[in-house]
Amino acid sequence: MKKLLLALLLSCVCMSVSAGQQQEKMKTCNADAKTKALTGDERKAFMKSCLSSDSADSGLTKQQNKMKTCNADAKAKALTGDERKAFMKSCLSGS
Repeated sequence: MKKLLLALLLSCVCMSVSAGQQQEKMKTCNADAKTKALTGDERKAFMKSCLSSDSADSGLTKQQNKMKTCNADAKAKALTGDERKAFMKSCLSGS
């Protein structure tokens, strides 16, 4: 009985980690599509490809993905110098 409960608990933990990774990938793909200013069918195709790919991004940590997203947003806003620094600090802290 204990082994069954342990197996059930571990499977629940694995599912929640997987869902969290999928949400993070969705955020990253959305940010990339926004940076590229994709709309309509181009955006749909990009999102499908991005979400289904097992690219190098899938090996990134949550912080690395956040850094990538914040960098893309800063680039899209054409921020430089102190403005970029302040934006990155705010973005990475989640504010």
